[in-house]
Amino acid sequence: MSIYDYVVKDNKGADVSLADYKGKVLLIVNTATGCGFTPQYDGLQDLYEKYQAQGFEILDFPCNQFAGQAPGSDEEIASFCTGRFGITFKQFAKICVNGKNADPLYVYLKSQKGGALSSRIKWNFTKFLVDREGNVVERFAPTVTPQDMDAKIKELL
Repeated sequence: MSIYDYVVKDNKGADVSLADYKGKVLLIVNTATGCGFTPQYDGLQDLYEKYQAQGFEILDFPCNQFAGQAPGSDEEIASFCTGRFGITFKQFAKICVNGKNADPLYVYLKSQKGGALSSRIKWNFTKFLVDREGNVVERFAPTVTPQDMDAKIKELL
């Protein structure tokens, strides 16, 4: 399997093939609107504006598995993110990232860059960086800020 074999739902319920992102550098992140890391949306949007024209995309997957910090519908989450943080990158439907109901994309991501925690995502705002060939090249902990990832993203572009 390749990352491009996965199909996910966007925040309006439509199927999106990750094959649509072939040739792009991707940052895939599980997010929450009520988390202490939620202000990272500002930094993510800054990265997106800085590098989008060079082939960089952020794929945002809200997840309510960590202390219920992503309540609300997909529409409410999108409204919060665009209204409060001006998000213009792609947001997807709320998913599970751990457990028996984990989205297949996240099962794959964890299998590619798991390290000691390969079987689970620790918390909101865990980030996976994917190169233009679809290789998962790095996994970043929630405490790693978007600014901390800038050089690595630039290197892949």
